[in-house]
Formats: sequence, structure tokens, C-alpha cells
Amino acid sequence: MNIPSSIETDRIYRMDCLEGMKLMQAGTVDVIVTSPPYNIGKPYATHDDTMPYEEYLAWMHRVAHESRRILRDDGSFFLNIGGKPREPWVPYDVMQEFREDYVLQNVIHWVKSVSIAKEDAGNYDAIRDDISVGHYQPVNSDRYLSQCHEHIFHFTPKGTTKLDKLAVGVKYQDKTNIGRWKQATQDLRDRGNVWFIPYKTIRSSRPHPTSFPEKLPEMCIRLHGHTTSSVVCDPFMGIGNTALACTTLGVHYIGFEIDNDYCDCAEERIRRRTQSGL
Repeated sequence: MNIPSSIETDRIYRMDCLEGMKLMQAGTVDVIVTSPPYNIGKPYATHDDTMPYEEYLAWMHRVAHESRRILRDDGSFFLNIGGKPREPWVPYDVMQEFREDYVLQNVIHWVKSVSIAKEDAGNYDAIRDDISVGHYQPVNSDRYLSQCHEHIFHFTPKGTTKLDKLAVGVKYQDKTNIGRWKQATQDLRDRGNVWFIPYKTIRSSRPHPTSFPEKLPEMCIRLHGHTTSSVVCDPFMGIGNTALACTTLGVHYIGFEIDNDYCDCAEERIRRRTQSGL
């Protein structure tokens, strides 16, 4: 790991990510997983989530440019970003700010709630009725639909980054596909770009207003592929879910976060995880 002494791995730095990334040498990070502020008025403890829109997009452009410098040429940047019903352009506008420095290699849809009618699910013993799973948050509007998913934009430097797709694979529902399809040599297939990942909805379990579940960065890291020497960076670490995913996978992390309370929370959660050995 060729990380300069000013920035060490397995630490969360209480500083702005643009300042922090400037202290890092080029090409030292394997994976970046993060969810920046969406600029839709979320009640962060420190950050103002109501920046003038053009200023916000310019900020995201700088994040994209500086992150590209520290990422390896075969690295992956997984950007989770959502919006709200009456401001649906936010994810797409932010995505465009990465276009100068990255190739958009995949678009993953993080599904938080889904409903499937029995008649559409097919004739499977395990599915006996209509299914509705995940956290559904109703929208009090006669114009907008409830938002049940967010985007994970998978950026890479050249669009040629190879992935370990079966590391997040799923079993075949129809077992007759095994052996019949050329690449179906085992009961495991590519999950595709739609991921159902639930998250805790009790406010006390989510002291950060927009934290993604730990399973999200874990799946992103698994998909990219990792070894014990891999380095993962989260420029907006929040309460530490990316760091927790890294401890689970046995990889190194570097995080930046400007809010001291979130840092305290993240460090305490990492400490408890490390002590428990889980």
C-alpha cells in the first residue's frame, strides 16, 4: 500500500474530503464507495444541504476530479445518490459531473421496497402469495410516486475494469438452466444490476439522516474484487458503514468526514465491531 505518511489506512479523518484526497498519492486506492449529500435539504448536523444548485454541481465535479487522481486505473468508483420526487434530476445531473474523468461502466439500482404479484412471480413453491418486502415510505402527493429505489453509478477510469460478478451472485430460480446455458456451470449466476438491500428504519439506529446500509458497500467491494491489501476510500464516511464493511471483508479503508459527532459514532461502531470479532 503506497499511502503517504500523512494519510494512513484504517482511519477516518475529520476533514473535508477534497483537502484529504489532495494529501494522498495518485493511484493508491482500489475502490471508492460513497454517498455524498444530495442537496435536497436533509438535516445534516454540520453540512448545509441547501447549496445553490450550480455551486453544488461544481463541488461534485471537484470531487470527481480529485477522486480520479487517487484511484487506480483498474479501480471502481461506486456513487450512491438519490433525490426526491419533486427533484428527480439530481442523480442524473451529478452523474454528468463525473463524465470528464470517468466512464460510466454500470448503473445499479438499489431497490429499497418492491412488490410482486403472485401471478407475475411464476409457479414456484417458495412463492405462495403476493410479495411486498422492504421499507415503503409513502409520499403525500397526488402527483408523485413513492421513491422505492436509488442509483448506484459504477464509474471506472477506462470502462475496462473486470469484475467478480459471482462474488455477489444469486442461485438460479430455475435449476434447469444449470448446464443448459454455456456459462451456467454451477448454481450461481450474475445478480444483474438490480439489488434489493433493506435497511434499518428505526431512527435511533440511523443517527445519520441518509446513511446507506452496510451491505451496500460490502456488495460493491465484493463485486469489484478484493484482497487483504485492497484499499477502499469513502470521501463522505458519515457514521462508518463503509468502514464496517471493510472490517468484515478484511480490507483497508480510508475515510473523510467533517462532522465530529458522526466521526465519534463511526469510530465507536468500528471499535465495538473490532472487539467483538464479528
